[in-house]
Amino acid sequence: MASPIDLEPPNSLSSSAPSFAIRPNNNNNNHHNNISFLRSISTKEPLNFSEQLPYSPPRLSTSALPSNTYSQPSTPRLSFTLNNPSTKSVDDDHPDFHQTSYRCISSVLKKDGQILSVAVSNGLVYTGSQANLIRVWKLPEFTECDHLKTRASSMVVSLQVSNDMIYAAYADCKIRVWRRTWEGVIKHVRVATIPKVGSYVRSYISGRDKMMKHMGPISSLAINISDDILYSASLDKTVKVWRISDLKCIETIQAHNDPINDIVVGDDGVLYTASDDATVRVWRRNFCSGDRPHSLTVTLPAKCSPVKTLALTADGGVLYGGCSDGYIHYWLKGWFSGQLQYGGALLGHTHAVMCLASMANYLVSGSADSTCRVWFREQQDCQHVCVAILQGHRGPIRCVAAFPILVNEENEDGCTVCTGSLDGVLKMWRVRRTSISNKGKGSSQNACEYFEIA
Repeated sequence: MASPIDLEPPNSLSSSAPSFAIRPNNNNNNHHNNISFLRSISTKEPLNFSEQLPYSPPRLSTSALPSNTYSQPSTPRLSFTLNNPSTKSVDDDHPDFHQTSYRCISSVLKKDGQILSVAVSNGLVYTGSQANLIRVWKLPEFTECDHLKTRASSMVVSLQVSNDMIYAAYADCKIRVWRRTWEGVIKHVRVATIPKVGSYVRSYISGRDKMMKHMGPISSLAINISDDILYSASLDKTVKVWRISDLKCIETIQAHNDPINDIVVGDDGVLYTASDDATVRVWRRNFCSGDRPHSLTVTLPAKCSPVKTLALTADGGVLYGGCSDGYIHYWLKGWFSGQLQYGGALLGHTHAVMCLASMANYLVSGSADSTCRVWFREQQDCQHVCVAILQGHRGPIRCVAAFPILVNEENEDGCTVCTGSLDGVLKMWRVRRTSISNKGKGSSQNACEYFEIA
């Protein structure tokens, strides 16, 4: 999910982007790049932020990253294969370690301006841009197969796709809906605009706010399929609840005291909202509560930093919150109580975390530092390790999406990552993680591949 657009233009961040250089490991006789990550860059202990400025980004330290450093490349034509052992993988009591390889498989620049939103559904990728245009890309070849455009000259700030229905939030505080058809070729037909004109006028005359559109730009959308509900969050500090069957607003939640940046909803119907007030709030729906069925159950503090984006694992067991100080906080749901407990923070980004995406055991984070990080979560202890740093964008990464890839062997897994940036470039990355026996580690080689991007 992505955060609202409240940052400077890409050029203003280029001077402050981290400068790294990839250094070969002198101990490697093959003269290939060998980069080792720490097993976990997360901490389960609450962090002390009292001595830090509230919104100043953390700087990289030797405790957060390995001794090898990195640099922002001048060209995105690099592909890396790197060894990523855990801290005990070199010992005799840890027989296996993991090797991660990643590369950019496609890079597209259109005259649409900034890429602001992305969604993936049924082998199709939808991207929304500054030029009020939604492009549709077909996988796996990643070729454009359709585009959706309206007369409104406003940006596409959020996208959600469900059951062949596409919901797009625009900067004019409206949501437009398309239906996807598969008759021979892929087509999209616009079917509605939320709120409806008649409902808006009637609500204005009667003085009720339930049918009115947001008074500020929409920042995020979320869909609860089981309850037939569409949620929209706004910088006006409210969340509106829309019934999908008739596209009517059935509730307005006064969710925060500051602008709301992102929302996610779990399969159990629990709603999570992130705000500039440095909190994540958890809401449950009670069908017996009349006009205000959503009630606040808990407020999760995020260490005095505005929460810009959220991500939730498929089973609802881990909630991630990306903040403007570069930290990614996460909360774990107790297996017995079902309550969220603070699990720790992921350190690595030097600027605000603008978007997050969760897929299986992977978490993908995009940042204003122009990099995208791929984290792997261990199943047993829920520790996280950064397995890839995707570099190549020349501006803040505004939106990300992650989906599985087809693997050839049992000891291999990975994900495909789609990143959209304020530099106007859309990129596709492939990340593979292979389990390799420790016995054959000495004979393995790290490859550094150079290739042209179409």
